[in-house]
Amino acid sequence: MLDATDLRILRQFQAAPDLPSADLADRAGVTPTTLARRIDRMRAAGVIRAVRAVINWPALGYTVEVSLRVTLDKTQPRAFDEFLAAARTVPEVIEAQTFLGQVDARLSVIARDMPHYQQVYRDKLLTLPHIADIEALMHVARVKFDETLPL
Repeated sequence: MLDATDLRILRQFQAAPDLPSADLADRAGVTPTTLARRIDRMRAAGVIRAVRAVINWPALGYTVEVSLRVTLDKTQPRAFDEFLAAARTVPEVIEAQTFLGQVDARLSVIARDMPHYQQVYRDKLLTLPHIADIEALMHVARVKFDETLPL
């Protein structure tokens, strides 16, 4: 269970994960030793899974982002496993999620431009196994992107 100090550390860590430990400890109101010990404990418990870079895809020339809603042919016993294994091999698929309900999976796909997306769609995505139906939703704008928790 996390206490108030852990939550304070997480708030500061989420806000500035690349801050030097001494500065982060100061902001959280703890010593650097306490900070290190608590962060290590939260990592071991799986509370902190990773520190990662957030890529600005348009800055790298990927200007098209599409969400694909996929319904699978669930008459095949390994449809989910085989579909997801194949989807993981497509470099342009940057996220895959599964759902309960009418839609079985959602893929986030990036491409340099529309011709590149069409090529990825035809050559890589439509060939994924067990697809019964697929619906494409073109991203227009990212209104909010915030993975920090209100701790």
